[in-house]
Amino acid sequence: MCAGRSTFSGTRMMKSGTRGIFVSVPLHISLISLSTNIALRSTRSISPTMEAVKRFFSSPRFAVAGASNDSNKFGYKLLAWYHEHSLPVTPLNPRAPSIDLSPSHSYKTVASPSALPSPAQTSLSVVTPPAVTLPLLQEAHSVGIPAVWLQPGTFDNAVLEFARSHFEAVIAGDGGRGSEGWCVLVDGEEGLDAAGVEWTSQRL
Repeated sequence: MCAGRSTFSGTRMMKSGTRGIFVSVPLHISLISLSTNIALRSTRSISPTMEAVKRFFSSPRFAVAGASNDSNKFGYKLLAWYHEHSLPVTPLNPRAPSIDLSPSHSYKTVASPSALPSPAQTSLSVVTPPAVTLPLLQEAHSVGIPAVWLQPGTFDNAVLEFARSHFEAVIAGDGGRGSEGWCVLVDGEEGLDAAGVEWTSQRL
């Protein structure tokens, strides 16, 4: 059977007040009320980090700091994830002019957040060591980047303190579906769905 709207039109007895008075309520109204309560509880239970994930994926553009041509590194894998989900992405790498995901898919790099075409409309994924991440975030904040996703291993306490006090949305630390904390590769698709982003799969 398909899960459509119920057409059952019975009634149920509901207790009214504290005097043991019972009233007859149409069952379909009770079901609607139950569904509404469940939906409200579901909305209230969303975690602050998932709200940040929704904000992150609400941006029209994305960038990957620490993008790499080495397919074994997360900088490559993360850029490939954005490509495979047909999202507009720019790799950041001050030493490589381009990142080649495959012979037919090459992305020109920019050296830093200030070189992005529209930083205020760009969410930034970070795959850099903590010592590199802090000055990177300082520059990202100065050009108006609204949201950052710090992959596991990219931050220390100083980085987290700066990020959480300067950006609209920050994803970092424990949580998500993986064992190492919030990760775009593991939690990204759920975030896209939460943000209502329509995407199509494409190969490298």
